[in-house]
Parts: sequence; C-alpha cells; structure tokens
Amino acid sequence: MKQLQKGTFYGQTNETIALEGLTLTDTVYTHSKVDWHYHEHAYFTFIIEGNVIEGNKKEIYNCKAGDLLFHNWQEPHYNIKPDGFTRGFHVEIEQHWFDTLELTENNLQGSINISNPDIKFLMYKVFRAAKIEGTAVDFSIQTLLIEILSKLEQHNKTLLYKNPKWVQCIDEALHDQVGEKVTLEYLSKIAGIHPVHLSRDFSKYFHCTLSEYVRKLKVEKALSLIALKKLSLTEIAHECGFSDQSHFTRCFKEVNGLNPSEHLKLLLAK
Repeated sequence: MKQLQKGTFYGQTNETIALEGLTLTDTVYTHSKVDWHYHEHAYFTFIIEGNVIEGNKKEIYNCKAGDLLFHNWQEPHYNIKPDGFTRGFHVEIEQHWFDTLELTENNLQGSINISNPDIKFLMYKVFRAAKIEGTAVDFSIQTLLIEILSKLEQHNKTLLYKNPKWVQCIDEALHDQVGEKVTLEYLSKIAGIHPVHLSRDFSKYFHCTLSEYVRKLKVEKALSLIALKKLSLTEIAHECGFSDQSHFTRCFKEVNGLNPSEHLKLLLAK
C-alpha cells in the first residue's frame, strides 16, 4: 500500500504553503478513483468545492463542499470522485508539532467525519487566512489549529461519556431540516422531552442557544451552496430559510467573518 509523503495528494496542486510542522495544500481532484493509500502525517481534508467519496476500513463518507475529515497518519483509505470539479484544502500536521505544543493525537485515532459547525467555521478561517496572508500566515494558522484540535478533542470526549439520547435526535433533526421552519414544540415532541427541559438544557450540550445553533447550520448550508455556484445569493438566502437578503448577509458575516459576496470572491480567486 502506497504512503504519500508530505504535501503530496492525488490531483493538481494549486498551492502549497510550508510552515514549521504544518503543510497547507490546495488541490484539485483529477483522479476518478484512487486506490487504498495512507499519508506520512496526520491531516485534515476540507472539501472546498464539489464532491468526493472516501472510504476507510469502518465507514464510507459521501463528502460535499463544507465537509471536514480528520485522518491520523496510519489510517488507510481510498477515494472516488464523481463527475464534476472537486477541490480540497489539506492541513498536514507533523508529529513534532504536536510534541512542541504539548498536544496529543492519541484521542484522534483513525478517520473522523467532523459535523460540529464551530470546528468547520474555524477551518474556513484557516482556508481564508492561507488565501489572504500566504506565507505570512504562520501565527494565524497555529492559533486556529490549536483551537480546532482542542474543540475536536472536547467533542470526542463528550461522545465517550454518551450524551442523553435526545441530544443526537435533536442534532440529526436540525441538520436534516436546515432552512425549514422548526418549532420548539416539534423538536420536544420528536425528542420525547418537555419544551422547557429542551430549551433549558440545550446549551449544556451544544454550547450555544437553540436559535444560535439553527443560525449556524443555516450559514453552514449557505457556504456549501455558494461553493456550487449555481444559485444567486438571493436564492441561497431563501433556500437556507433566512427572512430576507439583509438578514442573510448579517448572520453570514457574524458567523463566518465575511459577507457572502466576499466569500464567493475568495473561492473564485483560487
């Protein structure tokens, strides 16, 4: 089985930024299928545009724009690219980077499909910093990556302690119905708990209010739709359930740091 060295991914490399212990690679996927392989270092794959299917020994991920995966260095996997343009942003982390900052990847074994929107928004910031700051990006990337890994470790520890069943039920319902009108009464009914209990305890498990979480999921969906470049920003605002264009722009910038048109320009700039 082939091991890929630092900064090497199957496809056409748009840009590589080498930092101390970190390598950032912007890649266009050109192979319809890539056989089983693994990488020299642990790394994140962030799908910027398009779709890719990635399989490992345990799971198969159907990834679209905005999806984020983490792979430990020893995890073998394969890729299948459907028809169309697909672009990925990779952040490789060398072992001595973990050691220098007294971080550990021991709690991040195997392949992880990251659904936490806060972690994804941080990775968008990493991508944005790489595109805007270029090789002067070191400090920004270091601090953002430490925050990402801390949140990911915290998230994985939470999974080990097993949240109440209603937490997963609510999270799945909110992800499945982004852009649709969802009421507290509906959510409490499908979760089997009292509305007051749901409203009071939601932030304990999601680290924000219910309305804030719904807003984050709307912006996350908008980011994915912008990457498709098929709908106008007005159509995306409607598709994601925002009341109007100004509400969409305000929420988008509040969550993601850029307004929708600025984010689109960043994608087009390559």
